[in-house]
Amino acid sequence: MSSSDDDTPLVRAKDGAKSNERISKDVDKAMDAQVPSNGHIEPGISIRMGPVDDMDVDAPATNGNANGKRKARNSITNGKSYKDASSSEDDDKPLSKRRRTSQQAKLAKDDSESELSDVPLKARALPKATAEQIGESSDSDTPLNTKLVKKKESIEKAAAKEAKAIRSKEKTVAKRKPKIESDSDDDVPLAKKKIPAKKANGVKKQESDSDAPLAKKPAAKKAKAKPAAATPAKKGKAKKEETEQDQEAEDEEDEYRWWENTAKGDGTKKWDTLEHSGVVFPPEYEPLPKNVKLIYDGVPVTLHKDAEEVATFYGSMLNSTHNVENPTFNKNFFEDFTALLDKTGHGKDKDGNTVKIKKFEKCDFKPIFEWFDSERAKKKALPAAEKKVLKAEKEAAEARYMFCMWDGRKQKVGNFRVEPPGLFRGRGEHPKTGRVKKRVLPEQITINIGEKAKVPEAPAGHRWKEIKHDHEGTWLAMWQENINGAYKYVMLAANSDIKGQSDFKKFEKARELKKHIDGIRQDYRRELKSEKMVDRQRATAIYLIDQFALRAGNEKGEDEADTVGCCSLKFQHVTLRPPETVIFDFLGKDSIRFYDEVKVDPQVFKNLKIFKKAPKTTGDDIFDRLTTSALNKHLTSYMPGLTAKVFRTYNASYTMARLLKEMKATGSIQEKVKAYNDANREVAILCNHKRTVAATHATSIEKMNERINGLRYQVWRTKMMMIDLDPKIKKKKGPEYFERPEDLDMDWMKQHQEAEVEEMRQKITKKFEKDNEKLKADGEKEMKPKELDERLEKADELAAKYKKENKTGKVEAEGKGPTVDKLEGNVDKINQRIENMKIQMEDKEGNKEVALGTSKINYIDPRLTVVFSKKFDVPIERFFSKTLREKFDWAIKSVDEKWDF
Repeated sequence: MSSSDDDTPLVRAKDGAKSNERISKDVDKAMDAQVPSNGHIEPGISIRMGPVDDMDVDAPATNGNANGKRKARNSITNGKSYKDASSSEDDDKPLSKRRRTSQQAKLAKDDSESELSDVPLKARALPKATAEQIGESSDSDTPLNTKLVKKKESIEKAAAKEAKAIRSKEKTVAKRKPKIESDSDDDVPLAKKKIPAKKANGVKKQESDSDAPLAKKPAAKKAKAKPAAATPAKKGKAKKEETEQDQEAEDEEDEYRWWENTAKGDGTKKWDTLEHSGVVFPPEYEPLPKNVKLIYDGVPVTLHKDAEEVATFYGSMLNSTHNVENPTFNKNFFEDFTALLDKTGHGKDKDGNTVKIKKFEKCDFKPIFEWFDSERAKKKALPAAEKKVLKAEKEAAEARYMFCMWDGRKQKVGNFRVEPPGLFRGRGEHPKTGRVKKRVLPEQITINIGEKAKVPEAPAGHRWKEIKHDHEGTWLAMWQENINGAYKYVMLAANSDIKGQSDFKKFEKARELKKHIDGIRQDYRRELKSEKMVDRQRATAIYLIDQFALRAGNEKGEDEADTVGCCSLKFQHVTLRPPETVIFDFLGKDSIRFYDEVKVDPQVFKNLKIFKKAPKTTGDDIFDRLTTSALNKHLTSYMPGLTAKVFRTYNASYTMARLLKEMKATGSIQEKVKAYNDANREVAILCNHKRTVAATHATSIEKMNERINGLRYQVWRTKMMMIDLDPKIKKKKGPEYFERPEDLDMDWMKQHQEAEVEEMRQKITKKFEKDNEKLKADGEKEMKPKELDERLEKADELAAKYKKENKTGKVEAEGKGPTVDKLEGNVDKINQRIENMKIQMEDKEGNKEVALGTSKINYIDPRLTVVFSKKFDVPIERFFSKTLREKFDWAIKSVDEKWDF
């Protein structure tokens, strides 16, 4: 199309309206006239997290989501999710199984929506974040949005300056004569550093440019430890301690510190030898007792075994109201259920007559639910010793599946269990929720294993679909599930070398982007005004991805969920509110609603106006001349391997790195943790990692308040004990010191006392039951109920004490040898606990709308958290759970407090 066509109306393509190839100056000017200017605009920040007033505008399209809320994402699941297990890039999958895409079918058009300006939206008032929640002082007159924008602008300027400095340094180094070892390589990614031969944990590390696996080197001889100057340990204990220390030393020597030599894995070959035991299948279905039936129209019916199993899928989860009250869930389930009933002959009544099951409303699954509920209760009521035995038996049966041998090294497998059949639930508003997940058979499973390894045996009477020797894949087994046609993979655990290397490369790629970010930003800002439509659309998309952390989005097939990302945004997903506000409303990853209001650059606002120009309407693509693959191909011209998703990792990590450099965390451990969380929160807000306030948040805050009040009450009681020991101290310290807080009145005090007594009763009872279970397990005689009554006397004594205190107004001193000084020390300790709890509560309140976990686990380089931990002497356990410490073991052991992203 020539430029002369720019002013003619757009021709409606067969599959929807298409943008012109070029944008004329006249169209640009016309759009400028339609967008009133209010002076300086501060783009690049989501206003959802800032002050938002009620707006009298029309509501945006909600994609069928009535509540308008976005669900919080779960944190890491300890390797139990196949979604996590299969999250590696397509390179790890067999070529034949990589995702095929097709252009999504266009939705019905409404010609009445062809006007140039958008119909205004009526949006609800959205949650606000206070200045304190992001570590700013609350007494400033500067609006929150302005603070964040200025912060973001300063970070971008610093990034541009640093990028130029890195390139300048590299050019200088390149001009010099080659050296064996450079003086400093702090800014060089770890994967590209030249690693000198050195000893680490007793193993001599040798340089290697080979892709061949590193041979296990013989351990260096241990240096004989000099005896300590301290008092010798007791006899009999010394030998044991020495043995344990020797074992730890040997474990350290054997540890494979792959992050110190990353030559392995640079190519496409992932392994040379691979051995494993295959997968564990779920148990076969056990039919219900004969007295437990599905009731249809008041008649108990007997079903074929396969149909009964599907009925139990639904009947066992009647307590999951979120699902069984969802019309889509019920519709999909009943469609699949009746299709199976048609094949198996429906049901039979007690006389053997056929009962056709046609209407969902006539089905009563309650007898099935009650049976499953009673079975769950029986299992829960099992003695602890019996539960322990059952757990040990299960672990013993699955032990050989838990590990594999990968290039001669023992590695933990992430999830070796085949998913059991059931009902698909999905996340968000998934259109296939309620569909029946069929049982996976060995004939559907492909095994990936070494050529010389013994292939695991398939269950009796079955065979594997295929045996592969895919050295480029990191999967052990795979199959295709029937709901979405997706491939499920058995992968290594999150704490394995392979997964660790995958995370390492991801963050190193983000570090590499540091060198190029200024050029990329300059280019896309220049191309925002390009005459070529494809260039302008691409530049606008990169702007949105970089500034607002939008996912790129993939093309979808006609039968897939209508989830979108930046490149696949439709006309109805974007609403423009002059002069600079853009409202996004669409179903994002996992069918979770993405709703956000953002301020953008005036040119970006104008571009989106052009991209929505008539005759485009509902169902038409906004970025109709751009695809995700084309976008990523363009990005690789700046840096090999650069894709849209790298921006999310880079922006989060770089922002955190800048904040940590400026930080001066002081005070207690809790105060330092809060300082870290404040920085993490700021990253989450700047990178748009938001979540909906949890339904239990208010209750949780209320409980914390109660605990604080309980401690305040203990402070007052302790002060009253001081008067009991020394009545003159009241005059010495003044009556105000001993006054009970006004809000802790007599009614509150009695309720608190009753709750404390009841809590003590429950603890004593639980301890008694646990002790009895232990005695029974050891074959000893159980304690009689009389013993419990004697133990409960402590709670009765506490109740009597409180009753007396309330009557007399005096509190007798407690403890062994109480003194005024000791009691004063106790007051200080309790007050410190109160302060710590207040900090925790403020932290929790600040985090209610921000997904700190998303940022910390997936986007912030874990080495930055390690740097903070070491720099400010805070235990890493305060930031990473045991599972995350295993996952990020490489980060914890590879850097010190001087490391820089």
